[in-house]
Amino acid sequence: MKKRFGIDIDGTVSCPSSLIPFLNKAFQLNITLNDVKQYDLTHLVDITKEEFAHWFAESEPAIYAASPLAKGAKEVLNKWENEHELFFISARGSHLMELTEKWFLEHALSFHHIDLIGTHYKVQAAKDYKVDIFFEDKHDNAVMIHEECQIPVILFDTPYNQDPIPPGVIRVNNWMEANEWVDKWLKEAK
Repeated sequence: MKKRFGIDIDGTVSCPSSLIPFLNKAFQLNITLNDVKQYDLTHLVDITKEEFAHWFAESEPAIYAASPLAKGAKEVLNKWENEHELFFISARGSHLMELTEKWFLEHALSFHHIDLIGTHYKVQAAKDYKVDIFFEDKHDNAVMIHEECQIPVILFDTPYNQDPIPPGVIRVNNWMEANEWVDKWLKEAK
């Protein structure tokens, strides 16, 4: 039974630590992913939120172009390619579409659709595309998508998303665990 998968890109398909080397270099830090205990990174740097937003906007293309794949993402996504529809829904701005498509091609990742919505609020896109399941790394997005769309959401475990989760948001450590959960979910749906 073919399903439509809604999939976040950054921190989900790409490695959640992708931003760390850029932060360390730009702000003379020496942090690891384990030091990032919340999604908002401004507490790590000694500049205003506006200055950080400006730095991030300027650095985004380089960060996204250099982002490595999360372990197991390619194998699992390529397995799902012919079985399901893969709709990538990202908070990236639409001006990054060419760079994003190039990144997918360079990593030999298949996709049926990519939507760069320019906001972290993904509920409407999940509803518009009628996704059956969502894959996310941002805690509040995962909870909101699950509660408002009444679909399972796979939450990839990171130090910055440790708040409690409701039933229906499923915490996994990697793509292999996500694949195992999806296999069971699909069998139960038959």
